[in-house]
Parts: sequence; C-alpha cells; structure tokens
Amino acid sequence: MSRRNLLDLTLLAALWGASFLFMRLGAHEFGPLVLAFLRVTGAALMLLPLLAWRGEATALRGAWRAIAAVGVMNYALPFALFALAALVLSTALMSVFNATTPIWGALVAWLWLGERLTPSRWLGLAIGTAGVVALSWGKADMRPGEHGVSAAVGIAACVVASVLYGVAANVSRRYLASLPPMALAAGSQLAASTVLLVPALATWPTVNPGPKAWLAVAALAFLCTGLAYALYFRLIVRAGATQAMSVTFLIPAFALLWGWLLLDETPTLATLAGCTVILLGTALATGLVKLPGLRSG
Repeated sequence: MSRRNLLDLTLLAALWGASFLFMRLGAHEFGPLVLAFLRVTGAALMLLPLLAWRGEATALRGAWRAIAAVGVMNYALPFALFALAALVLSTALMSVFNATTPIWGALVAWLWLGERLTPSRWLGLAIGTAGVVALSWGKADMRPGEHGVSAAVGIAACVVASVLYGVAANVSRRYLASLPPMALAAGSQLAASTVLLVPALATWPTVNPGPKAWLAVAALAFLCTGLAYALYFRLIVRAGATQAMSVTFLIPAFALLWGWLLLDETPTLATLAGCTVILLGTALATGLVKLPGLRSG
C-alpha cells in the first residue's frame, strides 16, 4: 500500500473509531432515532452536492429501490441500533462488535449468493462467533439502566446492526455493483434520512440538547459519515476493496484510544481478549489470512 493510501486508511480508521465516541456523547441527549436521523441527514447534505459536482447524480434514477434498501439496512437501522447501544455500552465494546461485520457478510454471501467458503474461512466464522459469545457472556446484564436500556439489549443491538451491515454489503454487491460508489453513498444516506424523518420528529427531545451534544452530532455527520465514506470509496478505487476492508482491524484500536483519552474508559482484559479473538476470526473469515493446511475444500 502506498504512503498516501496508508494515510487515508489510518484517517478513515480514526474517524470511524471516533464515531462510537460521538455516539456516546450525543445519544443521551438526542436519543437513538434523532441522533441517527441527524447523522444521515448531515452526511446526505454533504455528499449530494459532491455527487452533483462529479456529474453522477443521474445514476440514482434507475436503481432507487435497491439504494433505498441499502439506506435502511446499512444506515438507518444500524445507526439507530448503535446509538441505542451507546446509552449503555463503552466505545470499546461497541467497536469490537462492529468488527464482526465482515464475518456476517461472509456468512450471508454463502447462504444467499452461494459463495464458496474454504475450511480456513469456516474456521474464521467459528472463531469470530465464539469471540462474540465469550465477550457477551459476562456483560449481558438484563437490568435496565438510566435510560431504561440494559446492557443485554445494547449488545443485541450491536450484533443485529453488524448483521445488517453484512446483509447490505451483499445487496450492494448483488444489485448495485455497477453504480458509482459515491452515488450509492449519497443516495442511500438520503434514503435513510427519509425513512428516519417521522420517527425522529416523534421522538424529538423536549429539552434542547447542549452545545457538546450538537458538536458531537456535527462531527458524527460530517466527519465520521460524510468525509469518512468519501475517503472509503476513494481508497477502494485506489487500493482495491481488500485493502480498504483492512480498516476493520484498525477501528477498534482507535475507538479504544478515543474512549480512554476523552471518556476515561479503561478497557478490561476480557474486552481486549475478545477483540483479539474476533479480529482473528474476521481475518480468516474474509480470507485476508489463510492457514496453509486449510486452503482447499
């Protein structure tokens, strides 16, 4: 990977790692649905003019149904679910569960698209799933917290959101492979904003959130979503999808760093161990790492 692409990859990981921090800062005052709505709306306002400037806006017309589906599965629902989890879980824990996305993507590709999985990739799926179970086992407290949400619900929200990311990736691959990446990003953010509009208005906070929460929303929308997806698609074009996907392994490290520096969150040994197991499973499940004796099958 060139120095420029490596810089883009590191910046992207830092931005996506920070998204969990900003969700923690904004979810308590805005609530999950409003936070998700503001996030995708801000990102759409940033990406749509860029799409028009690139002359690719017409690409949205012929594939709007699939784009809308991706908007719901890749943005509206996962962003709301992670914002819900942010009420009760640390940035580190959310990022670790988010790192399972490629595992679910590989499983959906096998179930739906008939993609062949080697024994090495099957081992990765098993290791990653075991890591999720082990990490959840001691933390899935059923008692509701301050906002009426329990840790168990937060963990379930993270897992469901990560599964939805995996499904959306395969929908994009199946139906939108020929669509310009920027058109997919901008159009699906707009679709997510449309879907979340009414739920957000219905749950709008009665007390106006403070400046810190508004700054968190702005950073989440414009930096962690709008700018981040522009970087991501540029990286795919320049370095390829496989190298771009390696950002998955850097996001938890940055989420741990931001949580430690700014929220005084100290990750436990169990969280670090679970993260290591899940990332190992992800590397095997996606084929980024292959075990010599398990390549065929």
